[in-house]
Amino acid sequence: MQSLFDRIGGSATFDRLTAEFYRGVAEDPLLKPMYPEEDLGPAERRLNMFLQQYWGGPDTYQQERGHPRLRMRHAPYKVGPKAKAAWLKHMRNAVDSLELSPADEGELWDYLERAATAMLNTFED
Repeated sequence: MQSLFDRIGGSATFDRLTAEFYRGVAEDPLLKPMYPEEDLGPAERRLNMFLQQYWGGPDTYQQERGHPRLRMRHAPYKVGPKAKAAWLKHMRNAVDSLELSPADEGELWDYLERAATAMLNTFED
C-alpha cells in the first residue's frame, strides 16, 4: 500500500503545507511568540521534516533531531485551548490549500487534530 507521503505528492506537498501554515503563524499574536527564532524558517523546516517522516517520507527528522518527543519539546510553552484553536485554524487553511482527495485530507486532518490535542499542557488561556 502506498504511503500518504507518496499519494499526496511527497516533499513538494509538505513544503507547500508548512509554508502556508507558517504564513498564518507569522501573523498570529498568540502563536508567533512561541517560536524562539525571529525567522520562522527553522521551525518550518522542523515541522516539515517531522511530517514527512511521520507520513512515510525520508527519516531526516530522526537523523537530525532524534526521537520527536513532541510533548517535551512543547513543554516550555503555554499551550492552552486558544493556542490549540489558533494552530488548528492555520493548519486547516494550509491543508485546504492542498486540495487533497477527501480520503487523504481526512487521514491527514485526523492526525493533526489529535496531535494538537496531545500538545495541550494547560487549560488556562
